[in-house]
Amino acid sequence: MSILKESKISSKIVYKGEFLDVRSDKVKLPNGAVGTREWINHPGASVIIPLLPDGTVGLIRQYRYAAKDDFIELPAGKIDAKENAEQCANRELEEEIGYKANKISFIADIHPAIGFTNELMSIYLAEDLIKTKEHRDKDEFLELVPMKLNVAIDMIWSNKITDVKTIIGLLWFQKIKNTLK
Repeated sequence: MSILKESKISSKIVYKGEFLDVRSDKVKLPNGAVGTREWINHPGASVIIPLLPDGTVGLIRQYRYAAKDDFIELPAGKIDAKENAEQCANRELEEEIGYKANKISFIADIHPAIGFTNELMSIYLAEDLIKTKEHRDKDEFLELVPMKLNVAIDMIWSNKITDVKTIIGLLWFQKIKNTLK
């Protein structure tokens, strides 16, 4: 057992939304004192690196209300009930950009915001894609932005791509491509 571990004394749901809730927990700290931890309980998500038939990466542009701006991102979405991360990746790939993958490979798990949420994102590489049709959620508006990997990496280093899941996913993909050379 870690000497840094905090133990939950009590937990209260402060807000319950459609797919996440906000909690306020009383915890026993490693030194025996009591503290409060406010955090968001999240079902998890999948991130997809779609390698389009022309060799570009299928990025999307989407407005994010909380940050009040458009962002260039990898397609991603929350895991639904009775769905695992790979099933979510396949579903989101088709929903958001209208492709099915003949090959999907797990790349990595990431925790995008460990200071305030338990969200776990699983990153997948989707290859050998077949064009189908998008069927986005009724409140989902986005644009497909196919991009060469080196252009996307340059956008990371010039601070034009700032989304953490996208940065991590693209850097993983770059490492994989460089390993195959």
